[in-house]
Amino acid sequence: MKHHTLDAADKIILDILQKNSKTPLKEIAGQVYLSAPAVSARIEKLEKEGFITGYHARVDPAALGYRIKALIHLEVQPKDKKEFYPFVRACPNVIECNCVTGDYSMVMEVVFPDTVTLDHFIGDLQRFGRTKTLIVFSTSVEHRGIPAEDPGDFLQSLDGGEQSAAEKG
Repeated sequence: MKHHTLDAADKIILDILQKNSKTPLKEIAGQVYLSAPAVSARIEKLEKEGFITGYHARVDPAALGYRIKALIHLEVQPKDKKEFYPFVRACPNVIECNCVTGDYSMVMEVVFPDTVTLDHFIGDLQRFGRTKTLIVFSTSVEHRGIPAEDPGDFLQSLDGGEQSAAEKG
């Protein structure tokens, strides 16, 4: 999939939709100084080119009875991944699972109604390897959108817009 270069309007549209995907086209159009049909066409292009991969509702786990959120680190041997991946994909309590570097090969975010069911799940997981579980007390930053700005802009903002000695050559 070939991606076009994002212009300022595309980046603003992505930022708006990541904050609220139900923002009316007319409101987005007003913020990017384009017509609603032009914004609609841009959104369609962003979807087609894979910049936008879906639209989701954010749901409060506690409202559904999931009062325990935890991060589980799991050490899975490469030979066991073929069996592990279908297992973890089939578990609806696993919100996210990432293959990582370090002492553990997987980090999962999970939600459960209580520690008893979390403990049962951890017991099932341990057939794949050693675990380390961290129960979340609070979350200071919820899942949020990805900045649509150029990744290098972030580094410049940290050092006041000055280039580092390495960048200057």
